[in-house]
Amino acid sequence: MRAIFMGKNKPSVAEALEYLVQKQVEVVAVVAPPRGEVPLSGPQLAEVADAHGIPTRSDTELYRCIEAGSQGGSPAFELGDVDLVLSFLFWKKIQKPLIDLPKIGCLNFHPAPLPDYRGWGAYNFGIYERQTRWGVAAHYVDEEFDTGDLVKVLRFDIDPKRDTAYSLEQASQVQLVALFKEVVDLACAGGPLPRTKQGSGRSFSRPEAEALRKISPDDTPDQIDRKVRAFWYPPYGGATIELQGSTYYVVDEPLMAEIGKRYHR
Repeated sequence: MRAIFMGKNKPSVAEALEYLVQKQVEVVAVVAPPRGEVPLSGPQLAEVADAHGIPTRSDTELYRCIEAGSQGGSPAFELGDVDLVLSFLFWKKIQKPLIDLPKIGCLNFHPAPLPDYRGWGAYNFGIYERQTRWGVAAHYVDEEFDTGDLVKVLRFDIDPKRDTAYSLEQASQVQLVALFKEVVDLACAGGPLPRTKQGSGRSFSRPEAEALRKISPDDTPDQIDRKVRAFWYPPYGGATIELQGSTYYVVDEPLMAEIGKRYHR
């Protein structure tokens, strides 16, 4: 089994790459963030690749290599007989030459249930909308964001009154790694991967999320509570309120207690 692995600097992404090595999948290239990008926690993905002797490439290099091979040139490195392209929290849209490259498929692992929460800011909208069930999804990549055929959606319970964007992200990463392992196991066993059309769904954008995070004087206490939790993901800015030309981040009492525990250990 030969694969290309693409992802960001996250502990869950590093764990997924380690699992491929454990399964003796031949990872021919890893597409990782620039080495100067320092993650909030865990190792850089490029460092994990280095530890296993796996070459790191940019997505631009991959496209150039595919193009050179298709035109009868001499590719800079070998991309023949790739079975899987695996995108785990990769931040760019994957282009058609790479989508069409693998024999089994180009798969993306999305940290939200599909087709309900496509695009950007899924955790924010999920918390704000009081979801009691969440999910993570494995799907085939097509030329749009998060719209390709589903392999599987793994669902789990969440607390609509207490969860925050941060706690939902932490729970989702655990589930996403479990789903990744399940799909990789199935592919390595030689079995066919499920493939189901998504159907209609919803997509969210960054401008929509930025608009939602703003607290309005007309918001009810419940709306303010949901916005505060929906955008709680330190060190990034949370829900905001504008007063006399200045913008302030809003924290409620339970979150302040959480901050206090971390300061006074």
